[in-house]
Amino acid sequence: MIYVGKAKNLKNRVSSYFTKHTKIEQKTEKLISEIDKVRVIKTQSELESLLLEAHFIQKFLPEYNIKLTDNKGYPLIRVTISDKVPKILTSRNDNEKDSIYFGPFPNPNKMRLVLRIIRRIFPYESVLVHPNTICFYYHLGLCPCATVTGDIKAYKKNIRYIIKFLSGDIIRVVRDLEKERDLYSKNENYEDANLIQKKIDAIKLVTSPIHKPFEYELNPNLSSDLRQIELDSLKNELNKVGYAIDRLKRIECFDISNIQGKNSVGSMVVFTDGEKNSSYYRRFRIRIDGTPNDFAMLKEVLTRRLKRTDWEYPDLIIVDGGKGQVSSVLTVMENLGIKIPLIGLAKREEIIITEKLGELRLSKSSSALKLLMRVRDESHRFAVSYHKKLRAKAIFE
Repeated sequence: MIYVGKAKNLKNRVSSYFTKHTKIEQKTEKLISEIDKVRVIKTQSELESLLLEAHFIQKFLPEYNIKLTDNKGYPLIRVTISDKVPKILTSRNDNEKDSIYFGPFPNPNKMRLVLRIIRRIFPYESVLVHPNTICFYYHLGLCPCATVTGDIKAYKKNIRYIIKFLSGDIIRVVRDLEKERDLYSKNENYEDANLIQKKIDAIKLVTSPIHKPFEYELNPNLSSDLRQIELDSLKNELNKVGYAIDRLKRIECFDISNIQGKNSVGSMVVFTDGEKNSSYYRRFRIRIDGTPNDFAMLKEVLTRRLKRTDWEYPDLIIVDGGKGQVSSVLTVMENLGIKIPLIGLAKREEIIITEKLGELRLSKSSSALKLLMRVRDESHRFAVSYHKKLRAKAIFE
C-alpha cells in the first residue's frame, strides 16, 4: 500500500490524476507511476471514513502519506490518560508514554472537525495546563473545567466515552449511555436522564450507522452487504404479514410538506438496492386549492406519479404517515387498476401500516426498520427543502 485517501466523490478524486493537461506536482506524478491497483472501501458516514483513513495510515504507514513537503508528521489526537484531569490535545508525534494517540489524520481540518463533534457531546479540557478559573469554553458548554470545579469522576467518564468513540466502538458508547439514562429515569432524575438522551441522539445523528475500521478491513464490501441485509430483512418482515414481494430493487417514498396549505409540495425519493438514487427524485407542486388536506394532496401526487408509465414502477411504495395516508394511496391504485406493494410509516412510534391497514411493529434495532426510517427521513428532507424554496420565492413576489 503506497497511499490512503478519502473522497466524497471518488470518480472526481481519481480521474483528476489522469486527465490530460492537468498540472500535477512531481510527487503526485511519481505516485501515479507506481499505481498497480486501486482498492475502494465505502463507509456509512463522513466521520466513519475519517476514522478509517487514520486507522489505515497508522497501520500501514503508506509511503506517500508519510512523506510530507514540510517534513512534519500528520497530526494525531492525544489523550493524557495518566493525568488526574486528562486532556484532549493534538500532537505531531506520539512519544509521550503517559498518553494514548489516535490517528494520524492526513487532513488537520478534518481532525479538528472530529474533535469539535466529540466536544459538543462530551465536553473536555483542551490545554495541558488549565487556568485555575472558569474558562470561556465553560460558558459555551464545551469545557467542564473539572480542574476548577473538582468534578473529576464525571469528567473521567466523559474521557472514557471519548476513547471508545475514537476507537470506533460507538455501539458500546450508546449502550452505556442508555444504561446511565435508564438509571436516572428509574430514580426519577428526569433532568439528567434528558441530558443523557440528548447525547445519545447527537451520537446517532453524526455516526449513524458506525462500524469499526477493522470491519471494513476484513470486508471491503461491508456497506453493500449491510444494504442487502436491510433489504432482505424488510422483504421477510413484509412477506410474513401477507405480502408477496420477490425483490426490492426499487423503493419509492412520498411525503407532503405545507404550512396551512400554502406552497404545498410533494416529494418522491427513490432508493435503488437500498441506496438513495437522487437522479430519479421528483418534486410535485400541489395544484389543488382550498383547505389544507394531506390526504387529498397525497392522492394528487400519487395519481400524477402513477400515470407516468414512462417511469419504472417500484417494487414497494412507502408513504410518510398512518392509516389515512395508506388508504388514500390504495384508493388511487384501485382507480388506476394498479397493484404495487404499499406501506406507511407513522413518525411518532415508527409503526408500519400495512396495505390491509394492520400495524406491524419492529424492534428499534431491526435492519428493516432502519432502512424504512432512512428512506422516510430522506423523503421528508427532500419535501421540506422544496417547500422552503417556494416559500422564500413567494416572499419576493
